[in-house]
Amino acid sequence: MPKKRKVKKKVKKNIKKDKKVTVKKSLVQSNFKTNEEKIQIKKIKKQATEKRVYNIKDYVVYPKHGVGKITSIDKATIGNIEINFYKVLIEKEKLTLSIPLNQQSHLRPVSSINQINKAISILKSKPKIKRTMWSRRAQEYEQKINSGKIYELAEVVKDLNKKTDVIAEQSYSERQLFEKAYERLMSEFEVVLKEKAKIKIDKALKRNEVPEEKEMLS
Repeated sequence: MPKKRKVKKKVKKNIKKDKKVTVKKSLVQSNFKTNEEKIQIKKIKKQATEKRVYNIKDYVVYPKHGVGKITSIDKATIGNIEINFYKVLIEKEKLTLSIPLNQQSHLRPVSSINQINKAISILKSKPKIKRTMWSRRAQEYEQKINSGKIYELAEVVKDLNKKTDVIAEQSYSERQLFEKAYERLMSEFEVVLKEKAKIKIDKALKRNEVPEEKEMLS
């Protein structure tokens, strides 16, 4: 009888040992899983893939700043996310912009020669001056300038053009808006028409043309 009791005790001890082993194994496995999960979180995620539209040395238009040139296409890691972006130099403002590839829809290519010619025809047409308060018109002109659309830029230049560089004929705010629109338009014309750009714009606007009667009086 006493021998049988010893066997039972041994069996119980073995069962306890087996339980401890399985508990340890499960703890090790769970720790391994949590470690795996941590490693996955640390991995650098890539930016949502989008096909590249522009190349280095391409001229593009960024609405709020005008014409720029793509100087490079770089990579950077921001918040564990790998981002591809264009470096765009806005030469007139001495400014370099970083535009992510997934935001390249904000850019547009420089206008074609046909679009430039249509803009010239807008410059030649009669100005449309609304009979509203200047503050409201100024806001509308500002929106058109920042739209980055060449036809809207041409409309602002045409409407604010005084056919002369005499400062007295324009208010300070009018002249500021005119110069901003004129320079934006000029920078795009220069990419397409090169040195003929200023001649074409000023001819369309009839700027600096002195009437014969005034010339005779002087």
